[in-house]
Amino acid sequence: MNTHDLPLGRHVDYPREYDASLLFPIARTLGRGEIGIDGDALPFEGVDRWHAYELSWLDARGKPRVGTATITVPATSPNLVESKSLKLYLNSFNGTRFASDDEVRARMVHDLSHAAGAPVDVAFGLPPIDEGAPENAVMDCIDGLDVAIDEYGPPNAAHLQADASHVVEETLTSSLLKSNCPVTGQPDWARIVISYHGPRIDRAGLLRYLVSFRDHAEFHEQCVERVFVDVLSRTGARQLSVEARYTRRGGLDINPWRGTPGHPRPAAGRDERQ
Repeated sequence: MNTHDLPLGRHVDYPREYDASLLFPIARTLGRGEIGIDGDALPFEGVDRWHAYELSWLDARGKPRVGTATITVPATSPNLVESKSLKLYLNSFNGTRFASDDEVRARMVHDLSHAAGAPVDVAFGLPPIDEGAPENAVMDCIDGLDVAIDEYGPPNAAHLQADASHVVEETLTSSLLKSNCPVTGQPDWARIVISYHGPRIDRAGLLRYLVSFRDHAEFHEQCVERVFVDVLSRTGARQLSVEARYTRRGGLDINPWRGTPGHPRPAAGRDERQ
């Protein structure tokens, strides 16, 4: 699909009634081919967890209902769901009557699963705001490192280095990840959490690598998969988990997570910036 056919970046009429056709799926293979992932042999497990803050519909008597929702899309799905289309789709519920809250959730499950090409989970409510670290992990923020940076794109994996003589298990985080929407050029901001077991990663190099996404245009999910593949291949990590918590835009935030097979999924949570 040509991304210029998407509703991003141009005037779109506000949806007046429920319309599942507003959802735009994008084949994951489009981004994965660029980072050397071909076919179904994925080097990771993962999910894309969406938080919807602006959800409303009408009950059977026309009285508005409001809520929030957590939407979980498996990384094994053939398609990702484009964010602006998801916003428009959710807005289409605003003026439509539904017999029950369960009917609204069932519609969302059906429509999003159809768009993604795999079962999607929808639950009303949001996870709590937390520290964003795996349970019992000590998390070190690398943003305070005294380093000079003058490279802002494209992402440069050559910055990633590791000391094979020191094997560690640690969790590193940075709030300096920024990339741009590949259609509109609008900025996307995130805090990224990288947990690994393997040769000790050079922290200054990791920070330079993450900042090199700053002028890069790529969807959120694709950025996280690029980080995962680059870190895994460049550092020789034995186990790896990469989660990015993107700030809210249009009443939605997304939290893609990718981990080596068998790695436990991080507990669902939200950042204060979200």
